[in-house]
Amino acid sequence: MTKRILLLGKNGQVGSALEAPLARLGNVFAYDRLTCNLSDPDKLGAVVETIKPNVIVNAAAYTAVDQAEKDESACNLINSQAPSILAAAATRHNALLVHYSTDYVFDGMQDRAYVETDAPNPLNSYGRSKLAGDYGIRDASGKYIILRVGWVYSETGKNFAKTILRLASERERLTIVNDQFGAPTSASLIANTTVEIVRRYFDTPPTTTFPYGLYHLAAAGRASWHDFALELVTEARRIGHDLRVDTQNIVPIPTEQYPTPALRPQSAVLNTLKLRETFNLSLPEWRSDVSGVVYQLAAEHALDRLRAFTSNRPQAAAATRSR
Repeated sequence: MTKRILLLGKNGQVGSALEAPLARLGNVFAYDRLTCNLSDPDKLGAVVETIKPNVIVNAAAYTAVDQAEKDESACNLINSQAPSILAAAATRHNALLVHYSTDYVFDGMQDRAYVETDAPNPLNSYGRSKLAGDYGIRDASGKYIILRVGWVYSETGKNFAKTILRLASERERLTIVNDQFGAPTSASLIANTTVEIVRRYFDTPPTTTFPYGLYHLAAAGRASWHDFALELVTEARRIGHDLRVDTQNIVPIPTEQYPTPALRPQSAVLNTLKLRETFNLSLPEWRSDVSGVVYQLAAEHALDRLRAFTSNRPQAAAATRSR
């Protein structure tokens, strides 16, 4: 019998990267925020009851970290209450729930990478909401995989990589925080890892226990936001992307010079040993996926400029004829 996979958040960074590869494993029923908004508990439960999935992949979340400080109720509804509803529904259907958590459940004060058993201590509303969602899934006593991720970037959605390349094409100088650390992780790496876990779940005999639980998922290595920005601009310049800024004008600054409504952990590096050993996975160094994403963004930028030029040609021609 063909497996049924419910994907929520299909238009987000991770969701966009998930839909096609998941389709190789079964029938994918993909929803966005318009067709299944996690802030509507009744609709969320109804979708699960209709699809009756074997696997639910929840790639939807409230991710506006600063906005969450003044919109905490909406953030909690999506990041805390909705995962609990999904977990209960998954348990009723004996389905596996795959859910994405965040490195922001930690305060970033320790000098080593965080393991899954380290005590969480989120510094902001977003981190607290995601941690509550983790606990809600765990307490449902069903089959689940929680993947804590961080510093996610891709060619879709809003993310640091897209912002930096846009600013680098507009400005001759950038100031970037250099005392917050993590591991930039591409949405494609998260998606490919997720698909491999789901594939192994489907291939696991009923008599064999599957390793459910909480795992950390991130690219290997450690970088500051300044390191990441330098790599993005260096790669973009290498492939000929039209930028105004050069690397010597990307200036490192401390966090105190770039205050934000939400506090960020100073070091949110995740130890991925448990995930790698349990599923026999190899996670690449963080720089390895930068070139592919930068290439896609550069191509889209060039296409946007071509569209703008083409759309302006009729007006320009008309203006010329009128003179």
